[in-house]
Amino acid sequence: MSLEQLKSREQSSEFGARAYEFVRELFPICRSITGDGVRRTLDLVAARVPVQRYEVPSGTQVYDWQVPPEWNIRDAYVKDSGGRRVIDFQQSNLHVVSYSVPVRQTMSLTQLRPHLHSIPEHPDWIPYRTSYYKPAWGFCVRDRDLRSLREDRYEVCIDSTLAPGSLTYAECYLPGASSEEVLIFTHVCHPSLANDNASGIAVATELAMAMAQQKHQLSYRFVFAPGTIGAITWLARNESGLARIRHGLVLGLLGDPGPLTYKMSARGNALVDRAAIHALGTIGVASRVEEFSPYGYDERQFCSPGFDLPVGRLTRSANEAYPQYHSSADDLSLVAGRHLGESLFACAHLLEILDCDGTYTNTSPKCEPQLGKRGLYRPTGGKGPGQFEHALLWVLNQSNGQRSLLEIASRARLPFAVIRCAADALQRTGLLRETSLEARTT
Repeated sequence: MSLEQLKSREQSSEFGARAYEFVRELFPICRSITGDGVRRTLDLVAARVPVQRYEVPSGTQVYDWQVPPEWNIRDAYVKDSGGRRVIDFQQSNLHVVSYSVPVRQTMSLTQLRPHLHSIPEHPDWIPYRTSYYKPAWGFCVRDRDLRSLREDRYEVCIDSTLAPGSLTYAECYLPGASSEEVLIFTHVCHPSLANDNASGIAVATELAMAMAQQKHQLSYRFVFAPGTIGAITWLARNESGLARIRHGLVLGLLGDPGPLTYKMSARGNALVDRAAIHALGTIGVASRVEEFSPYGYDERQFCSPGFDLPVGRLTRSANEAYPQYHSSADDLSLVAGRHLGESLFACAHLLEILDCDGTYTNTSPKCEPQLGKRGLYRPTGGKGPGQFEHALLWVLNQSNGQRSLLEIASRARLPFAVIRCAADALQRTGLLRETSLEARTT
């Protein structure tokens, strides 16, 4: 598989089906911001693409934060007086509030109730809740099950550990002709939530597999890390190399039926922003663009004022913008291979722009050069030019050594790939000379 194959709508559906199978494999794992669930997840990524894994010890200072103790869980339940598990972690890992401290107690329903979380408006869904940075414990339950509980003596067990350990993340680095980098980040901290974010992990992995199969101008760094604390830790450990990052993209929530949604970087006019707007506007998919806000996923860390990196975010439905968000309804039925394939299709077109944009000069700028004698224009006249011939004319007219191919494609309202092919054809005949790589890196 290559990026060219992903750019094919027909073949992208095939890779979407493969990504869905990866989502199915990732879905059962109980992940959190640290622990063995993250490691098992990264094992599955490493079976597909080469990664370097990093373990950052608990207590490590990362800017205003500290890497927390490592959390692992083996079992958890609430039993009634008859020994029946009325809440069972083995049935769903969402039943336990992530990072719950160990508990072994017997208590009344009145004592237990403050530790139970439900979604009254969706009585058949289990919520996903966390308590990463304040010691606490709790269970998440279907509201209909919560309402069925009767006053009783309940045995409560959370067989977990919070102890010195480490935070784990992994990188897949794919060197290109240039040391300038494209950063692709996806979070790996959520448990059995298919869209958030098994889908992002699967799409990022498929993209890394595709980029590994071909030559590329820029270097690509795929980072698989826990949300918030993972991104902060990665930034703290890699600050000296951030100047190499020319473009970035946070990936998540890419398997649901919502339209593709691009959230702009804090800069608002970075090449990745313009490339995403152009790609989504020309590939024939339902899409929308959102302005930057300092809330969401880890684009807010990369775009914080101390870094101001050119990093946008691509999702389908955004966080909190679909009813199933952070609940057991975010399951395998919400995600489909065709949606994953379309997400891969869009990503491939976006990455092509980042990797192939450039600035050129027309070497025969006085009037229109004769394209027919160079085999670039059809021999029979009287009929309007086709898309490729239009692209040739646009590239020749606009290539003044200052306008990039992306600018030309946007002005011509033609797909970037067509403009890129026209530029390549003109360069082969000597009618075009590359004058700058600046457009690829600003």
